[in-house]
Amino acid sequence: MLKFQASFRSVLGRTALSIMKSRIMYIESKGDGLIGPARIGRVTFSKTGATLSYGGRSFQSLKGSGFKSNYFDVETGDRYWISGPKKNGQDSLYATNVRPAVDADVHDEYWTKIRGLPVPHVSKMKRCAEFQA
Repeated sequence: MLKFQASFRSVLGRTALSIMKSRIMYIESKGDGLIGPARIGRVTFSKTGATLSYGGRSFQSLKGSGFKSNYFDVETGDRYWISGPKKNGQDSLYATNVRPAVDADVHDEYWTKIRGLPVPHVSKMKRCAEFQA
């Protein structure tokens, strides 16, 4: 019986890690004004959903009190606009002709499942692997 419980717990531990909620999202820094550097990447949600994690950073909601931003970096206080990406690619809060960088780990999924388009041929050098916003 004890072996079964120990095994069951380890299975649950692995299962809990694998079902942690994540989603591809648009992340735009608002530190320099209304339009800042932006990325498309996979954001992970905490158990309660109150904290988002991306690129080694933690973000919490401004709960409607932000000016042109909806989240802040827990460590630095920097403000961000974080939202689900749009099928038409117009993700920024304000119109811009600057395209967001798309992280390499979500590149193909972003183009096919979210944008509904064929994957553009982009060299691996242009695919972004590190958060720098």
